[in-house]
Amino acid sequence: MKQIEPGWEHYRTLLAVIKEGSLSAAARLLGLTQPTVGRHIDALEEALGLALFTRSQGGLVPTESALALAPHAEAMASAAEALRRAATGEAEEDRGTVRITASEIIGTEVLPEMLTRFREKHPRISIELLISNRTEDLLQRDADIAIRMIRPTQGALVAKKIGEIELSLYAHKAYLEAYGTPKNMEELAQHPTIGFDREASVRRLKDFGLLLTREMFAFRCDSDVAQFAALRAGFGLGMCQDPLARKYPDLRPLKHIDLKFSLDVWVVMHEDLKTSLRMRLMFDHLAEEFRQYIAAT
Repeated sequence: MKQIEPGWEHYRTLLAVIKEGSLSAAARLLGLTQPTVGRHIDALEEALGLALFTRSQGGLVPTESALALAPHAEAMASAAEALRRAATGEAEEDRGTVRITASEIIGTEVLPEMLTRFREKHPRISIELLISNRTEDLLQRDADIAIRMIRPTQGALVAKKIGEIELSLYAHKAYLEAYGTPKNMEELAQHPTIGFDREASVRRLKDFGLLLTREMFAFRCDSDVAQFAALRAGFGLGMCQDPLARKYPDLRPLKHIDLKFSLDVWVVMHEDLKTSLRMRLMFDHLAEEFRQYIAAT
């Protein structure tokens, strides 16, 4: 009997299970049932004669064979997306949908005005916004375009570095009027500060030369949006993007305290999307908008 060659849908399921780590999560991502996802993996393993996953307490762990197949499956995903765009005739028209991913603070405080200006120019293009502090995978089509604060390392991506956003220490003017302005690090230790909760998040600060510990923060939360809200409420002192703080005149920089660092800003999309007019329009629009945003410092 001739063996049936696995179809694209089986490899698409493989990518989803690798990403999500379980059949149920992959099923939700793909809009399928869990048994269907399980059958796809079983059929793929049988056709290829390979074990693709092992079970652990944390879920399904991809084998070396599965990881070796992943780049080829990602290439298939890119080809399938290009075929879809060609079939729908959207490649050279300013219509359709663009899906963008960005961090919490960029997605809630910075992008809305930028996307409103884009919408005024291109009303036929719909926008989807995925807000997450995770680095979403463009190769697996989590999004079309990403705003990232670290240099992309994956291949097959078009990445443009826009510049660097400076962050400094700020406090609300009402807080400073009530409790005074610290002039040095010793005085700073007497004021409540706003920062992260989990140790893993605190350790990221050390990459910027900030030797801080979780216990130093009087307000602890891993949500950048919640931290920014606490800062604007006058809870205490916290780090903030300089161009963002300028939009809120009541936020005052503590210029005598030397706590500063910068974040790179990258606009990124999959190279296959260069053939799509709406993607190019959005990519170029965001690149220019972030140049102006950075220049506001």
